[in-house]
Amino acid sequence: MAASYDVHTFPVMGRALEVPTAAPLIPPHPTLPLLREAAASCRACDLYKCGTQTVFGEGGKSAHAMMVGEQPGDYEDRVGRPFVGPAGKMLDRALAEAGIDRDLVYVTNVVKHFKWKPRGKRRIHEKPNAREIAACRPWLDAELAVVKPRVLVCLGATAAQALLGKTFKVTEHRGELLRSELAPYVMATVHPSSLLRAPDDETRRRETHRFVQDLSRIAPLL
Repeated sequence: MAASYDVHTFPVMGRALEVPTAAPLIPPHPTLPLLREAAASCRACDLYKCGTQTVFGEGGKSAHAMMVGEQPGDYEDRVGRPFVGPAGKMLDRALAEAGIDRDLVYVTNVVKHFKWKPRGKRRIHEKPNAREIAACRPWLDAELAVVKPRVLVCLGATAAQALLGKTFKVTEHRGELLRSELAPYVMATVHPSSLLRAPDDETRRRETHRFVQDLSRIAPLL
C-alpha cells in the first residue's frame, strides 16, 4: 500500500498551496537508525525520481553540533553519505583548523535527495524549491529532536532561510551567535561549496579564512 503523506500549507505569491510532507513516515519513537531506514523509502516529493538514493544525515546522537546544508551533491548521491565530496572535504579541513573535533559534528541537509539537471554527461546541482523543502522538513525536525545539538550551524542561504525564515540574510548575520528555539546557539555561514567556486586562489584563501573564523566562534561552545 502506498504511503499517505500529511499536507503542509504555505503561502506562495498570495496563494495557499498544499504540499504533502514526510511527517507520517517519522517513527513514533525515533532514533537515528530508525529515521535513516524510514527516509530511504520517502516519496513525499518528486526528487526521489532523480536522486539515486536518499542521503540521510550522519553522525552520533551525542554530537554537540549539527551542520545543515542545502542538499547532497553528485558524489554524495552516488555513495549515499552526506558531505563526503569536495565540499565535505573542505568542511573537514576547516573544522580541523578551527579546533573542532569532527566526531562532535552531525552533518545533514535540508533536502535529502540530489536535485540536478543534465549538462552533457554531467549532473549539475539545481536549487530545491519551497515545495520540496517543505516536504522534507519533517526529517530535519526529527534529526534535531533526536540529536539535540548545543550548536546548530546553517551552511548557506537555503539552510538558513529554511530554518530561520525566508527573509534571513546570511550576508547580514554571518558568524553571529543567535538564540533560537532550535538549539541553544544558532549560527549561519556560507556553504563550503562556495569556497570551491571562488574565482581565484587569493579569493579562495581569503574566504576560507573567513569560514574558519566563523567556525572558530562555536569551538568554545562544544
